[in-house]
Amino acid sequence: MPYPRTQPVFGITGRSGSGKTHLITRLLPFFRQQGLSVSTIKHTHHGVDMDKPGKDTFLHRQNGASEVMLATPERWVLQHETKTPPALHELVRAMRPVDLILVEGFHATVPACLEVWRPATGKGPLFPHTPAIIMVATDSATIPDRREGVVFMGLDDTATLARTIRQHAFPLVVA
Repeated sequence: MPYPRTQPVFGITGRSGSGKTHLITRLLPFFRQQGLSVSTIKHTHHGVDMDKPGKDTFLHRQNGASEVMLATPERWVLQHETKTPPALHELVRAMRPVDLILVEGFHATVPACLEVWRPATGKGPLFPHTPAIIMVATDSATIPDRREGVVFMGLDDTATLARTIRQHAFPLVVA
């Protein structure tokens, strides 16, 4: 049985096309230069299957394997079949301990999030109605529907965003 541990997590959320992935790909090398180990969890509402029909791992899953691991000389992938969507703490528990896990998506269940909001997407912000959003990274000079306690920062200020994320990462307890 795994021992309980505390894992710092922080969410990056925003509407489709807002630049969440772009921000994460800037933050990762910055954190690494600081000597931190960082992992990521990417949530999607779309079905994704890494397998191809007819391949061995596909056949293993199709014929009842609960988990299928594919190992190559460079990396390994563990596919786990579930009847219900996994909870964030279950996913974090399956990962190695690191200095920080950035979670893209899961804005309804990540206790502390940054929203990437760009008006150019033509989509409204999430922060007015999402309590877990404590920071907004934006390229807009005008902020609608300000909510008390939400900090607004420039989208391109990677160093300040990284520092603030580290300060506000939530210590998620996983067993």
